[in-house]
This record gives sequence, C-alpha cells and structure tokens, in this order.
Amino acid sequence: MTRPDDERLSPPTLKRDGLTILDIRNYAPFLMNAVSNGWQRRTSPIYRQTFDISILDWRVIAMLNIEPDISGQRICEVVRLDKAAVSRSLNFLAERGYVEYSANESDPRRRAWRLTAAGLEVHDKCLEIALENEEALFKDVAPENLEVFLRVMRQILRNLDD
Repeated sequence: MTRPDDERLSPPTLKRDGLTILDIRNYAPFLMNAVSNGWQRRTSPIYRQTFDISILDWRVIAMLNIEPDISGQRICEVVRLDKAAVSRSLNFLAERGYVEYSANESDPRRRAWRLTAAGLEVHDKCLEIALENEEALFKDVAPENLEVFLRVMRQILRNLDD
C-alpha cells in the first residue's frame, strides 16, 4: 500500500497520446530483468568457455561451497531456482567429478551434496572471475550507493517471501 508521503519520485508509468504506458526506465522489474539478462550474456560465455559449465552450474557450485552437505531442495530455496534445473545441474556436476553426495539412511532419495577436490578447484577459479566481473559491474558506483543497492535488493528478496 502506498501512502501519499511514500509516493515514488520516478513513476513506473507515463502518458503518451492519452494512454498510460509502462516507463521501462523506471519500472523496477524491467530493470532487474534487463540487468540479470545482460549479466548472464556477459558472464555465461566466460564460464562456458573456461570451465564448460553454465551460470546455473556456477551458482550451484557456489552454494555447495557456502553450505557443504546440503540438499538440492535447500539450493533451490536459497538460489531461487527450479528443482528440475538444480537436479540436472547436480547430476551434470557429479558426472564431471565436481560434486558428490551421501544418501540419507532413512530416505535414500534425500541426498547431502558437497564439492569434491576438483569442484573446490573449479569453485576457486570461478570465484576469482565472478569477483572481477562484479567489480566491473559496479565500476563508478559510489560505495555508499552500492550499500544502499544491496540493502534494497535484500529487502526485495524478503518481500518475495511474504
């Protein structure tokens, strides 16, 4: 709900020829998608050519380094990805020798996934590239603006969970 004192400075619509149209310069979902798509177009070839993995695979590898011995379901929750996509990625990474799992004794379908030594090596190399790309992404953004951006993005994620 928007209160009068919370009115946006940059409205998401504008009038053109008597019609209300979306102003994509100020419509946040468009901007988030455009940034995400541009980011993937920029970084995907790097991971594909250097490591023969996808952006999704890199996200899974990163998550397994953050939380070793986690389930595919937990990866889906944190990274907000589709269960089938994460499952395919885990199987692909297992075939490559980057991940392994142990099955739960009471439910063999529940697996605790972790990186192998080869997976840790790929993680470290990917992380270096990821951080370089992040630095380029935020070039010329003042540190205090980056902090505001990060706070806003975390709040948006919380809002999506409501």
